Amino acid sequence: MSRMHPDRADGKTRYPPGEAIEGVAFWDLADPPQSIEVRLYWRTQGKGTVDLELVRNVKFTQIGLSDRKAFRLELPSAPYSFSGKLVSIVWGVELVSEPKGDSANVDITMSPTGEEVRVDLKPRS
Repeated sequence: MSRMHPDRADGKTRYPPGEAIEGVAFWDLADPPQSIEVRLYWRTQGKGTVDLELVRNVKFTQIGLSDRKAFRLELPSAPYSFSGKLVSIVWGVELVSEPKGDSANVDITMSPTGEEVRVDLKPRS
C-alpha cells in the first residue's frame, strides 16, 4: 500500500500572496519511484472546462521507497482563491510520484485576508 502526503511546516491552509509554503513531503511507496515532485497549482472548478496552471514545483530524484524531503514554494501575487456562482479558483499543493503517478493533494486558500473571495451576484430589481 502506498502512502504520500505534503505536510506544511506550520499546518496552515490559508496564505497571503507572496508568502512561502514550507513543509516536508513524505512517502512510503510499494513501487520504486524515479522521482517525486511537489507542485503548487491552481485550478478552476465549476461549469465549463477545467483550467489548471502549474505555478511552482520542486522535484526530487535521489530518493527511496520511503523518504522525507523538505520543500519551499513561494506563492505568486495572483489569482486569489475565488468562489463564484459558475466557477471557482482553487489552490493546491500536490505530491506526485513518477512514473506510476501516485499522488496526494492538500487544498489551500490564497488571498490577502486568508478567505476566498466570494461573489454572490444578486439580480437587479
